[in-house]
Amino acid sequence: MLTNSAIAFLKRLLDTPGPSGFEGAPARVWREEAAGFATVRKDVVGNSLATVEGTGGDAAPTILLAGHIDEIGVIVTHVDDRGYVYVEGIGGWDPQVLVAQRLRFLGRHGDVMGVVGRKPIHALKPEERDKAVKLADLWVDIGATSRSEALERIGIGDPGVIDAPVVELPNHRIVSRSIDNRIGAFVVLEALRRYAETPGAAKVVAVATAQEEIGYSGGGARVAARSVHAAMAIAVDVTVATDHPGIEKKEHGEATVGGGPVLTRGSVIHPVPFRLLADAAATLGIPYGVAAAGRMTSTDADAMHLARGGVATALVSIPNRYMHSPNELVSLEDVDRAAAMIAAACRAVTAATDFTDR
Repeated sequence: MLTNSAIAFLKRLLDTPGPSGFEGAPARVWREEAAGFATVRKDVVGNSLATVEGTGGDAAPTILLAGHIDEIGVIVTHVDDRGYVYVEGIGGWDPQVLVAQRLRFLGRHGDVMGVVGRKPIHALKPEERDKAVKLADLWVDIGATSRSEALERIGIGDPGVIDAPVVELPNHRIVSRSIDNRIGAFVVLEALRRYAETPGAAKVVAVATAQEEIGYSGGGARVAARSVHAAMAIAVDVTVATDHPGIEKKEHGEATVGGGPVLTRGSVIHPVPFRLLADAAATLGIPYGVAAAGRMTSTDADAMHLARGGVATALVSIPNRYMHSPNELVSLEDVDRAAAMIAAACRAVTAATDFTDR
């Protein structure tokens, strides 16, 4: 299982606010950890890169491990005369989960706390009670009594996140906001740490990518894949767990919390890294699921596989309950298994690995 120090790092990473476009704080936490065993740098779009050289020299291929470090959030769009703050989403929100939540804004003079307001049930008309709330129906109360007072503490364009710290549950499970996909950024770095202990021939670059949640043109992963010159890439993200009530497995497949990571097969997934990961799991006795993606995967894999002359790309996903909510839930066993599997797959790559073998 993960060491106590690794879990402590994971908690720091999850608790540090960093929505898309504002990932600087969690990226610094990630780079500080990576500097203990890898060569670290950053780029202009907000990616953080950690490199471990392999034993194969210049002839050995480079492997890119990508997990996006951004999370969904909100951004201030308006402050009214009474000091109420209005926001729009950064990334994909179900507005229902925002009602009555506490928000933490990254203000110019420090964090600003607020609570999401809505008319209480006592004031709702019968026809309003059954309607889904819209983001435009909500406001944020930061305790200000006027626009001028509010603007002394918070500005238009300031980002925020739900204030929901990590909670540990039984059976090696954790609950937190930002698991999508701070957990992927953690897994790629943990895999790199294990690879560094016993390196193979390949050079491996772990990247905490930026702007995936708003990355309609590929986000930071597209930049990383172009700059790293990788022959192979593994994206690590979360996937919708299908082991809770009310979800249709015929539509979403099998993904069980505690049942192991999920490997994707599909049009953007290359068979060579898929086989390397599956073989590594078999050798290590790691259970895993398989998901199908007929078109895009809606992850960093989509941006990476067509970079430059093409990159042989795979996708490893951690089953996640209650995605894009204040209380996403994953198993640390799945996280540990994903890191072990990825490290082993990287060790199997040599100069002789044929990525044109489809």
